[in-house]
Amino acid sequence: MLTSLADRLTHLPREARDTLFLLAVIAWVVLMQLGHIPVWCAILAFGILLWRTGLTWRGAPLPGWMPRLVLLALTLGATWVTHSTILGRDAGVTLIVVLLALKTLEMRARRDAFVIFFLAFFTLLTHFFYSQSLLTAVGILLALLGLLTALVNAHMPVGRPPLRRSAGIAAGMAALGLPVMVVLFLLFPRMAPLWGVPGEDPRGRSGLSEEMRVGEIAELVLNDEIAFRIRFDGDVPPQGAMYFRGPVLGDFDGVRWRPQRSGFPPAMALPVDLELQGPAVSYEVTLEPQRRPWLFLLEATRQAPDLPALQPRMTRDLQWVTQRPVNELLRYRAQSHVQFRHGPREPMLGLQDYLELPPGFNPRTLALAQEIRRVHGAGPEAAPAVLAAVIERLRTGGYAYTLEPGVFGQHAADEFWFDRREGFCEHIASSFVILMRAMDIPARVVTGYQGGEVNAVDGYWVVRQRDAHAWAEVWLRGEGWVRVDPTAAVAQWRIGSLDRLRPAPGALAGLVGALDPTLLAQVRAVWEAVNNSWNQWVLNYTQGRQLDLLQRLGWSSPQWTDLLYALLAVVVLASLGAAAWQLWERQQHDPWLRLLDRARRQLMRHGLPDVGHLPPRALAERTRRHFGDGPFSQATTQWLLRLESWRYGRESAEPLATLREEFKRLPWPPKESR
Repeated sequence: MLTSLADRLTHLPREARDTLFLLAVIAWVVLMQLGHIPVWCAILAFGILLWRTGLTWRGAPLPGWMPRLVLLALTLGATWVTHSTILGRDAGVTLIVVLLALKTLEMRARRDAFVIFFLAFFTLLTHFFYSQSLLTAVGILLALLGLLTALVNAHMPVGRPPLRRSAGIAAGMAALGLPVMVVLFLLFPRMAPLWGVPGEDPRGRSGLSEEMRVGEIAELVLNDEIAFRIRFDGDVPPQGAMYFRGPVLGDFDGVRWRPQRSGFPPAMALPVDLELQGPAVSYEVTLEPQRRPWLFLLEATRQAPDLPALQPRMTRDLQWVTQRPVNELLRYRAQSHVQFRHGPREPMLGLQDYLELPPGFNPRTLALAQEIRRVHGAGPEAAPAVLAAVIERLRTGGYAYTLEPGVFGQHAADEFWFDRREGFCEHIASSFVILMRAMDIPARVVTGYQGGEVNAVDGYWVVRQRDAHAWAEVWLRGEGWVRVDPTAAVAQWRIGSLDRLRPAPGALAGLVGALDPTLLAQVRAVWEAVNNSWNQWVLNYTQGRQLDLLQRLGWSSPQWTDLLYALLAVVVLASLGAAAWQLWERQQHDPWLRLLDRARRQLMRHGLPDVGHLPPRALAERTRRHFGDGPFSQATTQWLLRLESWRYGRESAEPLATLREEFKRLPWPPKESR
């Protein structure tokens, strides 16, 4: 069957063959948009393309204007129902995908094909609205080469040029444009991120949110996406000290934890009082788009990263936030101290916010707090003894760390402490903080990421969404807020080991797992290193790096206008180089042909009718007939015959330079008036 299809394709008319190839390329362009267009849009677009393929294969006529008008009306209506508008990014992409498919139904002439080419090129650009990843770039490159090949086919003369030849010409065109692309990439001023279009989905990509419900972070362990990468300048801190701070949650309603909203005026708010200790750790973070206004930094950082466009600031809870959400790949440098103290050292009025518990929740946890009170006391004065007792209970009480804790009910802390005795990090941290507050010790939940893994290929530390974590902070007199990670008491390996907890493999993962795990790990590390290089050198090539390039090239204090000057200088130099190359190429032409062409032009200027590309002997005969048998005609005829003999004779009796000098001394007659 495949052989018959191949034979049928071979014997199709040239126009049908070129049309089928173009339809295949358009199908690839639409296929890359499957994750960003509605299901009905994909079905409609591929249905139209299949319809057009069938018409081409059978040689049937194209449909009239009525079916196309009906499909267009349905597309507009469905787009309005899906997006509540026909404007904007998502609605616009939906429309252009269907319009591209519809345009193929009226492709009757080369002019229509050119419209489809331009529309397909524009559709290619819309892919960057959603992703600028390396895979997306590779897919777009394949589509670009396909469209260029189809464009070359459209300009080919009649006949049946092989597809391989058209593809070779298209690849050559792309290679010729590569230097221009590189120069524009390096020097064209980046006034703003070109593709930094905010998404219309209000939810963030980050696994963390501004509030925490027990059980939500456990779902993130199934998400293996990269949250951010880190490149340390020098010594790497112990993995157990790698806490990347996110939202700090102090308000608890019995179900959810939210950031604390104090009713005190700013002047009475708790002071930061950050005191850094020990050596500093310098590093660079490459943060993936998350649609959250958060910067993840090692605890703790005093100096803001150099991101003037985002205006980062540190909250009173030591969380770093930006002026707007991070919607694009972001790279920044920071310096942190893993040893620090912060918060008030003595009791203050604002600390009472971190003692509140909603009434009617977790009665058995409150009873447990009363038992501990009778033995160790309560309040900040008894905090060290209470902490030691609770940590010992977690360590020796049969508590376990699990990825499948199940659904907790209304009294989540009671279930953890007395019934299930197992949970994920947020179950443990939440239950711990509730117990601390029940004993009049100020406490709060901190969310973020903990640990990570190093990529042996490029040396970057990779922090994934499955590294999301929740821990606690308690307030101690004379020390301020102190980190306490109760998960470490239940599962020390979760905090300090490179062997991270992973979800149970599914069916597909089980099949892949049958392969050599070492090989799979190496392949994954290589791919992530390549993808990271793409992020570092392409997506994160900002205006700052452009100015750094100019500084290395000799500019002392480059500005963005200097990029324009540099680009203009490159254009001028390239133009001069092209002119010199053209002059050199002209000099490389056959000197005999240049001398013959010079003789033709000179004879035409003296009145000889248009000689076209006559060879020397025919030119001599026409010269004799036009000018007669005078001295000029005889001398010119003899010179032309000697020129022919120089080229085609068995032996050259004289050098070409002699003929060139004699040509200058020919007795040219006066030029005839025209």
